[in-house]
Amino acid sequence: MKKIIFLLIVLFSTSVLLAQTSFRTNNIFELPPIIDIEVFFGDPEIAGAQISPDGNYISFRKPYEGIMNIWVKKFDEPFENAKPVTAETKRPLTSYFWSRDSKYILFVQDNGGDENFRLYAVNPFGETDATGIPLKKDLTPFEKVRVYILSVPQNDYDKILVGINDRDPSIHDVYEIKISTGERNLVLKNDINAASFIADKNGIIRLAMKQTEDGGTEILKVNGNNFERIYSVNSFESVDIEGFTEDSKFAYINTNKGDDVNLSRLELMNIETGMTEVIESDPENEVDLQGILISDKTNKLIGTVYVGDRIRYNFRDNDWKRAFDIAKSKLPDGDIRIASMSEDENKLILFVSRDVDQGSAYVYDIKAGTVDFLYKSNPKLPTEYLAEMKPIKYSARDGMQIPGYIVFPKGIEPVNLPTVIFPHGGPWARDMWGYNPYAQFLANRGYAVLIPNFRGSTGYGKKFLNAGNNEWGTGYMQHDLTDGVKYMIDKGYTDKNKVAIMGGSYGGYATLAGLAFTPEIYAAGVSIVGPSNLITLLKSIPPYWGPIRKMFDVRLGNIDNPDDVERLKKQSPLFSAKNIKSPLLVIQGANDPRVKQAESDQIVATLRELKRPVEYILASDEGHGFAGKINRMAMIAKIDKFLAKFLGGRSQESYSSEILTRLIELTVDVNSVKMPENVQIQKTDNKGASLDINFAGYKDAKLNYDVKISVQGREFNINGSREYKTEDDKILITDEAKTPMGNSSDVSTIDAKTFMPVSRVSTQGGKDVLKLNFTKDKITGRIEGPFNTINIDKQLDGTVFSDGSNLDLIIMLLNYKEGFKTFLRSFDYMTQEIKNLSVEVSGKENVSIKAGKFDCYKVIVTNTEGDKDFYWISIEKNPKIIKSETGLPSMMGGGKITSELVSFN
Repeated sequence: MKKIIFLLIVLFSTSVLLAQTSFRTNNIFELPPIIDIEVFFGDPEIAGAQISPDGNYISFRKPYEGIMNIWVKKFDEPFENAKPVTAETKRPLTSYFWSRDSKYILFVQDNGGDENFRLYAVNPFGETDATGIPLKKDLTPFEKVRVYILSVPQNDYDKILVGINDRDPSIHDVYEIKISTGERNLVLKNDINAASFIADKNGIIRLAMKQTEDGGTEILKVNGNNFERIYSVNSFESVDIEGFTEDSKFAYINTNKGDDVNLSRLELMNIETGMTEVIESDPENEVDLQGILISDKTNKLIGTVYVGDRIRYNFRDNDWKRAFDIAKSKLPDGDIRIASMSEDENKLILFVSRDVDQGSAYVYDIKAGTVDFLYKSNPKLPTEYLAEMKPIKYSARDGMQIPGYIVFPKGIEPVNLPTVIFPHGGPWARDMWGYNPYAQFLANRGYAVLIPNFRGSTGYGKKFLNAGNNEWGTGYMQHDLTDGVKYMIDKGYTDKNKVAIMGGSYGGYATLAGLAFTPEIYAAGVSIVGPSNLITLLKSIPPYWGPIRKMFDVRLGNIDNPDDVERLKKQSPLFSAKNIKSPLLVIQGANDPRVKQAESDQIVATLRELKRPVEYILASDEGHGFAGKINRMAMIAKIDKFLAKFLGGRSQESYSSEILTRLIELTVDVNSVKMPENVQIQKTDNKGASLDINFAGYKDAKLNYDVKISVQGREFNINGSREYKTEDDKILITDEAKTPMGNSSDVSTIDAKTFMPVSRVSTQGGKDVLKLNFTKDKITGRIEGPFNTINIDKQLDGTVFSDGSNLDLIIMLLNYKEGFKTFLRSFDYMTQEIKNLSVEVSGKENVSIKAGKFDCYKVIVTNTEGDKDFYWISIEKNPKIIKSETGLPSMMGGGKITSELVSFN
């Protein structure tokens, strides 16, 4: 019954956190003093300074009640006079921006790391609460919804354009929000499954970007609700839109389109015709275009940015080049970035950092030619004790040159050192030169640190990027790390018996892969939010990555392709866990939407059963990495001691009681970790599964149900019926529902001998909206949407039931008993995926409803994402579904559907 109701109501990046140790050698006394972990990983005293557009105020982030919040002071006031304008108590604020009229500060915040961001506005000078903190306004008050900032128009200071996925978690519609009132208006409904929309300086949506069926990208010209493709690249190429010219007739694009093009370059595209002309590529012919600098005041191109070993600016505007050169002559050595500027582009906040300095902020007055010190982010950091970051390249086994960086401990010779291999997350990202607290922390403990930009990393051209396609784990992406270890050993830098690998996200996966596929190399590993099973990873990616899902098919693998699935299984450390011998520390955030907790649970439980050394840290209030200070400190303290124990480095002698207490709270007894059900399903995915079905229990019948939908605090009642009728060698199951939204029916034709699906037709308002045909080998058909038709052609590799009434029939007639559990598969037409399901009896219950009192088995059906449906099946000769409960997906606002039997005959 629920699927017909659904018809009516109608997913590695991010590098994470890492490390520490203790070193015993005859050179130990030449190392600098041990630096406290709080100096490396505590909150900065001041960070993220911005100047208000009118130039009258400076905002910044600073701890308030122990949490990073936003503060504001007048431009000429000392920092001591600043006042907090936010008072977040659970999670730190990591970014924010001013409205163009300097009246509001806007920021986004999620809940415990779930990445469902809401947008808030606060008037720094407005009404306050009892503590004196200005009241914040929630501009997107939705549960389980993710918002992103699309545009802050120049022609209306009270307007902002955002993307909101409240209608469907996999796509974002465009809304206009009035900051002062919170009023929201739908601007553009994303019915084309666009990954993003791009607006010009006045907030007019000019272009959309969309992934093609083969994993490429296309740019669409937007004219109201009309979309026209004007430019495209294939799955091995890339394109990004960097901005518009002043008249919005041309767009600056960053692309590597063309068989003869390797490095991404800057081109100018006519947004009417899609025709392009080349403006610039890297003058040193080394790396991709990183980005461009456009004047917010004139919309003119100021310059371009490239990142080789270090960042490089190529100014195309002489006035800006002169101004930058003047500033550079007055600033200390380091990489300079423009953090903020006033609307007239005269006052700038510049931030300068380098490998041994977290950085300082300066105010640059271009007209006056003055550069004034503003603050140092981490004044407690002893830069004299920090280590140089050296760019390197080494040869991989196939001759490819792998760029990266080495950090050696300061004060001792880089000979025969314990070493940590530190791969980045993403993996479609790269590490850059500069201050890296993890590398500096490790070097301070006495380790050499290799930071490789393995193939598949971005920034080095499309050949280097595409060389990583499908090369995870047992392939060349992991070989590059192994070859990096060989390079370090051959150079004499590394003790071959004291090598660890540590990383976050993809780096966490690489850690697990290193221990599983090359166990002879590593003495220990630290995996932070690292996936252990690539198949379950791909099945559980966030829904809002849906518009770019095809990229994963190209770069990692397609879980609908049996050959890819077989390869992915071989590349998944979980299935080679028996090879892991070295100690492993696993760190996970319970709310991680990218790498689910199950990814860590399953490797920990498996290693426990194999009696291998594994330890587990789990934070219930974190997501894809640890943002909270005390959680971060506890994690680092654990890594400090773990590496000291198994790699022989030095570690901090003691930590604060707060850190130790939190570490105890985060530490999981591995004996308590349960193997996630989806892993059991994966292991027992019997493609030809024969189920214990009570065929004799079937009987033609007509059943009437009361259906209650509870969503967002409201309830809706629907009258529904289901009829089972045998016609020759077929069973027809007809569901009907009458609602204020219209009458709907769903007819499934079932083979009476096997209960396998033959066909299915769903009708709404007299129109067929779903047609499916089932054979042994495939499912074909179509879904008729309001704007387009979705064709279905799904290959099958075993027993698969249809969801809806066919699945209900099987669940109703399984031969249940206490402790019963089995597994089956069904086709979910809404996602067009084969779902692995576990079916188990949780107990017996007596259920009293309008149709009478019934003794029932309570049956729980769980899918690979952990979503559960509940059935109460009567215990009798001809069983019936007496009651059912199912959760609505977030695209429908969350909530629950409850069906109860009213009558039957």
